[in-house]
Amino acid sequence: MNRNSLKGEVLAEFLGTLVLLALGDGVVASVVAGGNGDFLMITIAWGLAVTMGIYVAGGLTGAHLNPAVTLALAVRRDIPWSKVIPYIIAQMLGAFCGAALVLLDYSKLIDKHASELVEAGKFANFQAAKLSLDGIFFTHPKIDLTSGFIDQIIGTALLLFLIRAVTDTRNNAAIANMSPFIVGLVVAVIGQSFGTMAGYAINPARDFGPRVLAAVGGWGIVPFTEDGGYWWVPIVAPIIGAIIGIFLYDYGIRASLIERGQLPLKGEESEGLTVRELD
Repeated sequence: MNRNSLKGEVLAEFLGTLVLLALGDGVVASVVAGGNGDFLMITIAWGLAVTMGIYVAGGLTGAHLNPAVTLALAVRRDIPWSKVIPYIIAQMLGAFCGAALVLLDYSKLIDKHASELVEAGKFANFQAAKLSLDGIFFTHPKIDLTSGFIDQIIGTALLLFLIRAVTDTRNNAAIANMSPFIVGLVVAVIGQSFGTMAGYAINPARDFGPRVLAAVGGWGIVPFTEDGGYWWVPIVAPIIGAIIGIFLYDYGIRASLIERGQLPLKGEESEGLTVRELD
């Protein structure tokens, strides 16, 4: 493997994921701490954040920006396993740094909002109020751990299934550089449809990187102890869901397209989010 090529790919995954989390967590901070907008604004902005991240990294890696995507593609043998660990490390670090930018920018506003919550009698003290705002950086289950686990499997399976559909050049793939925008719409609609039960992390890096940032940025061990120790669910469940989604598309829709003799668009196959021939 060309080391310089891998270095560029890893940097692309790092920067793409950084952009994704800076814009994504940024809009949550704007809504929660700043009182601007609502859940609809969050889901739309998260979709656009994904679009921007893909535009950053798409040319080098296909823009995974998500360890669940990377692992699913490796299981499907669309990328070599030798790239999996470097990509995932880059994604986790990118997510951490993207969230760090949000904390750097919004820290005083977060503290101000926590003080206002205490003054309004909603919390007994500042620390309790600030702890309630950790959802700016990572997700929480609405009901319990089990429901969150199921939710993350469903949401990530839909994510990979739909990404596969809109980037498959044997199917009605998005044309040229419209793919990032369409994938962003996929994330937005999943957020609007399945964002209630667990905050639609659907991405281990998106949740874990900012969770670590919160732990070292003022929230202590709480991000890893609250919600019954929920922190591992947005890591494990999206991986399961991603593998389900990718195989469901490939052996449901993709296999039928190949049987019909549908040919891919010339020059459009890549090792990123598009798919290769079924064995």
